Amino acid sequence: MLIALLTQISLYFNDLYEFRSTDNALDIASRLTQSIGMTSIALALFYFIWPEMIIGRWIFFVSLVILLFFLVSWRIVYSIAIRRRFFSEKAFVLGDGDLANDILGAIQERRDLSYDIEGIVAPENTHNELERGNIISVYRGFEGLCDLAEEQKVDSVIVALDEKRGVMPYNELLNCKIRGINIIDGESFYERVSGKLLVEKINPSWLIFSDGFVKSRFIRISKRVIDLVASAVLLVLSSPVIFLAALAIKLDSRGPILFFQERAGEFGKVFILYKFRSMKSNAEEETGPVWATEDDVRITRVGRIIRKLRIDELPQLWCVFRGDMSLVGPRPERPYFVEQLKNKIPYYNERFTVKPGVTGWAQVKYPYGASEEDALEKLKYELYYIKNMSFLLDLIVIFHTVKIVLLGRGAR
Repeated sequence: MLIALLTQISLYFNDLYEFRSTDNALDIASRLTQSIGMTSIALALFYFIWPEMIIGRWIFFVSLVILLFFLVSWRIVYSIAIRRRFFSEKAFVLGDGDLANDILGAIQERRDLSYDIEGIVAPENTHNELERGNIISVYRGFEGLCDLAEEQKVDSVIVALDEKRGVMPYNELLNCKIRGINIIDGESFYERVSGKLLVEKINPSWLIFSDGFVKSRFIRISKRVIDLVASAVLLVLSSPVIFLAALAIKLDSRGPILFFQERAGEFGKVFILYKFRSMKSNAEEETGPVWATEDDVRITRVGRIIRKLRIDELPQLWCVFRGDMSLVGPRPERPYFVEQLKNKIPYYNERFTVKPGVTGWAQVKYPYGASEEDALEKLKYELYYIKNMSFLLDLIVIFHTVKIVLLGRGAR
């Protein structure tokens, strides 16, 4: 159990559960070798501390050789199966607009998906150019859709029409459904394969009738109890780091140790967020409220270190303990930017239906955002989190956050 657990953790930290790792056999072998090396070092430390756990010197080394051989072999076989599209399901995409393009792009990014797009079935009166590399056949008109699907041995039809009113071929789709062909809603399909909501395309009725957005009293109380206990424990455990960070900030530059800033919380209620000061004192005195940028000249020497290691976020645990924030949720935004963004981005107000978090689904899936375009992209992930909020999803976010922090990724 110990070997299996440490091996999986090592594989995870070497990005071997990321889909891009299936591209190159040599890259897979290299990452797997590094993972086995990390596992060996970790096991050596465990055996040094608890010698009674040693399973036998030669058994240990033979096990590592066998483990490496089978892991490499399995990963190469898996990579070949993904590239050659074994066990794939044939599908049609109904539509040739932006939603269809987004779905095709999501499928192309996710090579592990078991969908082969056999063709695009588009309305007769449209001639949009799809970003498909001219390798997917386009059929005009919905008449005879079921016969065409059966002729091409298609298993599913993904409905990706930008405008459904007066265009949706209900009779043809019903006929396909009765014949045993799976009909998939395009917006729901995109959500499932990308981990985000396509906010530019979904309409209120889709949000109303779709699954999710469950926030029962039990879930809210349980989440609050977990936040309260976890924040208290983390504050105690991180107290030495907090003390050293405070001392370093004080010695490095003039100004207060802590940085106070107003943020919009649940239901838009403004609260005070605490962070370790990582910028020069009065950094926005001349510029006014602005997003941080890469290589921001306002960041101090110590600030650059604590931002990279996310130590500057530790005081936010007090906000969690106090009840203004949660460990996991959408990041709290400044009221100044909220007023701008909610008038430009659809469904932006919906992100305030839950407490903001120290970390979140958008933070682990998307890099630091410093523009309105980034805010829109992050909102897609935030709404996905709110729609699918659960303890399991929170654990996934926390696990990803630990990896990001330890590897120093995405900080600005």
